[in-house]
Amino acid sequence: MRRFAVIAVALLATGAGLFWIAFQSQEDEGVPGYMEADLVLVGSEQGGRISTLAVQEGDAVSAGDLIFELESSEERADVAEAKARLVEAEARLADVEAEQQRPREIEVLSAALTRAKAMARQSALNLDRVRQLHGKGWVAEALLDEAMAEDESNQAAVAEAERRIAAARLPGRSGVIRAAKASVEAARHALVEAQRSLAKREVFTPVGGTIEEVYFRPGEVVTTGQSVVALLPPENLKVRFFVGEPDLAKLKLEQTVALSCDSCPADLRAKVSFIAREAEFTPPVIFSREQRQKLVFLVEARPDPAAAALTAGQPVTVKIAPDDQEAM
Repeated sequence: MRRFAVIAVALLATGAGLFWIAFQSQEDEGVPGYMEADLVLVGSEQGGRISTLAVQEGDAVSAGDLIFELESSEERADVAEAKARLVEAEARLADVEAEQQRPREIEVLSAALTRAKAMARQSALNLDRVRQLHGKGWVAEALLDEAMAEDESNQAAVAEAERRIAAARLPGRSGVIRAAKASVEAARHALVEAQRSLAKREVFTPVGGTIEEVYFRPGEVVTTGQSVVALLPPENLKVRFFVGEPDLAKLKLEQTVALSCDSCPADLRAKVSFIAREAEFTPPVIFSREQRQKLVFLVEARPDPAAAALTAGQPVTVKIAPDDQEAM
């Protein structure tokens, strides 16, 4: 029994020594980590059937590029109807603001005024002659009264003709005009809303990046706010790695660390943006050098040369060294 105990202790010591040597070797070579991405999920503010998909997985897009378009026949019909209603409301407003009588009718009234003025001038001349004759005693008082009455009638006819023309040139009542203007304003707002609803049927990229995944294709129906594509902006890539408590003191925010991987560009670096306050017993995912050889990654990308190897989920090696303290 003692012999087996000695052998067990020797094996344990040997294993511990090998583990320490491997751990030291790994510490010298760097800390294992992996790439992670904060994806931007792009959807529509409205639901409907996808009619056009302008991107594919792996496409590089810029802010404002078209991503997809929803079927919009109903919205286009709403815009056309709103435009027609606006035209109708503007025509009604123009009608109530215009002269109440048509130009031809005003011409008839003007002719009547001209005739009334001519008769008034003639009656005025006749009244003057009768007054002169009455002053000489050549005509009776009745003739003078008759001439005065005729002149007053003709002057009243002139005033009436002038008022008819003025009334014919007046627009509609103020209340009717205000109502017509309100109808025009409401029609304009309805057109703006219809155009805004139509514009929402086209969805554009909020930021530049790479299309990581397409969830729906043309012909499929999506609901309001449902993600259609996943977009990865370059600045949303980050490296996650775990360090032991002794190495925690070597790290600080904004510190620069070196990155390396099988296909990473040379002298690739990253800046520390977050350090956890609470410790974990083991990281959720561990990529050792041996395990890395067994991992395979499906990559469909056309990246820029400087970021050709930076894909979400890819294992990398992070090396923390004193010469990495300088800013990027």
